[in-house]
Amino acid sequence: MAKGKTATIFFCQNCGYESSKWMGQCPGCREWNSFVEETVSRTSGKGSGACAAQGTGRAQPAVLSEITVREEDRLSTGMGELDRVLGGGIVQGSLTLVGGDPGIGKSTLLLQVCRNLSGEGHSVLYISGEESPAQIKMRADRIGEFASSMFLLCETSLDAISDTIRSRRPEVVVIDSIQTMFSENSSSAPGSVSQVRESTSVLLQLAKGLGVSVLIVGHVTKEGTVAGPRVLEHMVDSVLYFEGDRHASYRILRGVKNRFGSTDEIGVFEMRERGLMEVQNASEYMLSGRPENASGSVVACTMEGSRPLLVEIQALVCHSNFGIPRRQTTGTDFNRVNLLMAVLEKRSGVQLAACDAYVNITGGIKVVEPAIDLGVVIAVLSSFKNHVLSPKLAAFGEVGLSGEVRGVSMAKQRVAEVEKLGFDTCILPYVCLEECSRGGKIRTVGVKTVQDVIDLVF
Repeated sequence: MAKGKTATIFFCQNCGYESSKWMGQCPGCREWNSFVEETVSRTSGKGSGACAAQGTGRAQPAVLSEITVREEDRLSTGMGELDRVLGGGIVQGSLTLVGGDPGIGKSTLLLQVCRNLSGEGHSVLYISGEESPAQIKMRADRIGEFASSMFLLCETSLDAISDTIRSRRPEVVVIDSIQTMFSENSSSAPGSVSQVRESTSVLLQLAKGLGVSVLIVGHVTKEGTVAGPRVLEHMVDSVLYFEGDRHASYRILRGVKNRFGSTDEIGVFEMRERGLMEVQNASEYMLSGRPENASGSVVACTMEGSRPLLVEIQALVCHSNFGIPRRQTTGTDFNRVNLLMAVLEKRSGVQLAACDAYVNITGGIKVVEPAIDLGVVIAVLSSFKNHVLSPKLAAFGEVGLSGEVRGVSMAKQRVAEVEKLGFDTCILPYVCLEECSRGGKIRTVGVKTVQDVIDLVF
């Protein structure tokens, strides 16, 4: 396309697929009615990637065996929970995306990170396209005092932002948010597919070319994914999601992508008057306020990345007054709970077809790991039989369609976490018993089938 020439192009809002005409179904992601029309202008650039950001011309091929590899230089954020999710800290020249619902605490978290980094003498630039300097100052006063190496810029023009970053060369840059950034190379409105993609591309070039660590705030859609093209998550190095109810005090930061560490790590925070505070013992925090002498409650152990986490599973089972019983779940997969109830009815003769069932994972965390199957089964049976379980009992294991209890990964770490929280009995798959029964004061009981669990507990 000639320099400065405009054209009408259709973009898929879900995956960023580009087409010259409108289509009902996207060929890339198979989503229906996701194409939007945008007018774009393309200019011929002199280069791309890190070399373009540095102005050194085109990249040249290099011999793979001659490339030297060094350990990434990481900056500690001053928050242990965030460092855990990032894999040890912020990597120099990385591009990190932080997404979450409105009001969940994304801006507050990153402002606290800026305060900690500037307090250590690092140069930090906070760029806001949504708030005025006075609004950010009011939030900053609640958090605490900031050092002189913390700079604030309220700007939406990407060209002005690029010039500022190149001239000041800060170590860390925060963009709040990517949906408000505007590039002159695209004639579409801010927040559109082409603008988000163009803005992220420019920030990626700056991060890799100048060695600046960039943290981007991204809005999420009603489905819980980052708004804009799906290619946005592919371009960045790390993707973090803030979960939890904004009206509650707890927040869960989950890493779903990390090129410099393990994924599915979580960090637990509590929203207080002076900002987000770290929750050091997440398992104890999740189990706080457990009911006493109540049926339908059991503790299960799940793995979030490399961290074992104890969660309370609550179940309420009662006879239905309607022809079709009602089933509802919170924090776990609805279809998985229906499957487990069908296994109980088929393999163990527990008549649950005429019962309403409600299953809840307390603490606001969402668990999809199959290792909580055994906990769900015990909680449902406890409520159905109105049998109060021991408060010192914990369980984990995957349940198959034949009623067998299958082994899970990292069983030894799970038992160690259960023992650390003061539990005296842990029910686990029989195949994991030999690995977990060496040492320790906790009593481990291995089960092979769901019927073994019924005979043991009830």
